[in-house]
Amino acid sequence: MSLPIEELTPKQIVAELDRYIVGQAAAKRAVAVALRNRYRRQQLPVEERDDVLPKNILMMGPTGVGKTEIARRLAQLARAPFIKVEATKFTEVGYVGRDVESMVRDLVGAAVRLVEKERMEVVKPEAQVRAFDRVVEMLVDAQDDSRTMVWNRMPIANEFLQRAASGDYNPFDGEEDTQAIEDQEKRTAELREKITEDLRAGKLNDQLVEVETEESSSPFLQVFSPQGMEEMGIDGAPGFGPFQTKRTRRRVTVEEALEVLAEEEAQMMIDRPTLNREAVRRAEQTGIIFLDELDKVAGKGGGSGPDVSREGVQRDLLPIIEGSTVQSKFGPVRTDHVLFIAAGAFHMAKPSDLIPELQGRLPIRVNLESLTENDFRRILREPKNALTKQYEKLLAVDGLRVIFTDEALDEIAKMASEVNAKTENIGARRLHTIMEKLLEDVLFDAPDMEDQDVVFNADMVRDRLSQFVKDIESSRYIL
Repeated sequence: MSLPIEELTPKQIVAELDRYIVGQAAAKRAVAVALRNRYRRQQLPVEERDDVLPKNILMMGPTGVGKTEIARRLAQLARAPFIKVEATKFTEVGYVGRDVESMVRDLVGAAVRLVEKERMEVVKPEAQVRAFDRVVEMLVDAQDDSRTMVWNRMPIANEFLQRAASGDYNPFDGEEDTQAIEDQEKRTAELREKITEDLRAGKLNDQLVEVETEESSSPFLQVFSPQGMEEMGIDGAPGFGPFQTKRTRRRVTVEEALEVLAEEEAQMMIDRPTLNREAVRRAEQTGIIFLDELDKVAGKGGGSGPDVSREGVQRDLLPIIEGSTVQSKFGPVRTDHVLFIAAGAFHMAKPSDLIPELQGRLPIRVNLESLTENDFRRILREPKNALTKQYEKLLAVDGLRVIFTDEALDEIAKMASEVNAKTENIGARRLHTIMEKLLEDVLFDAPDMEDQDVVFNADMVRDRLSQFVKDIESSRYIL
């Protein structure tokens, strides 16, 4: 996909999601419109942009119908900063644990990585040239057995010293000596040219060289702040005590040295202050936070145990979703224009169990439908990452060709639908259980079945899975 996701039309976004997710048209449309609105807002005059606030989304539906998968695919599609967090990870202020503001700090961290990756791609060609030149010089220097004196690379150096000691050397009468130096420089230039040619041809990739790399002595530190426990990265800076970065030497192949040095050169070419400012701006203007498992903090829990901070977490979410300023190590971050997409199964709780203020901050409601037998058929056939295609590729590694007939896929879909109807409905995740059981013996014996074809038809599926399905159905009655 050549265009950034926010420049795509809603139809194009839905079409891209359709490649991986079956059905759920309403959820796809809502997400596509929300993302398109981010682009539309960016095209408005600067003085009008602040008036246009994002319309946050609440996705409701049983487990296994595609809520998290939509978020995962959005993460791969979006070139905007994107993070997925679970509401169950957070605690009310005053309890030990992560506070809700940490999701904004995580978003800024994702933005920094995104902008850094983009800028490193821009400077990558020049960085590779610089790294190549550094490796050439390393290899030229490595031709000399002794590195203690640069003069040792010149055969006439000892003669100069001997003649100077005896008084026969006159530096103002040195045509012969000058010629010797020029000859030595010519030989060095020829050596450098030969090494450059061999390096470009890949002939020296396995040769070992010594490179110096930068490492931080303590890259992470857990800090107990007034808001809760946070894991903070400490940027190494000269004179910063035990967190000062240090340079270490290690021997690597030329091929690895080219990669290490190219990355180091690219890092040196990037202007960190402007990168951080751009990352904060991107997080504020185009950031997306997917807040999963929101239903698990619904309800007015009280007393003790896991319910003690449910309503408190909801109250803490209010200012973040409405718009507030969060302090991060990259600077203050405003959340007014961050898009929040919340999701939950809501089978034990209802959206109305959320506190009214939070309900009002999630104005767009989308219901995701339970999967039918026909949906299971499509899931096994259509998506680019369909389970059947995954198993075919995995077993092909062992030289085994696995083929599923249409009747076999229909039977698998029928069994998955029946089990979901008679036991807990876990949606498309039921297919993982059934497919793994169906292929259990083949996956175990595949290395000894090289160059064979294994064809699964409807009779084979029924034969292998009928007892397994009965056991699953009967297990709900067993303590």
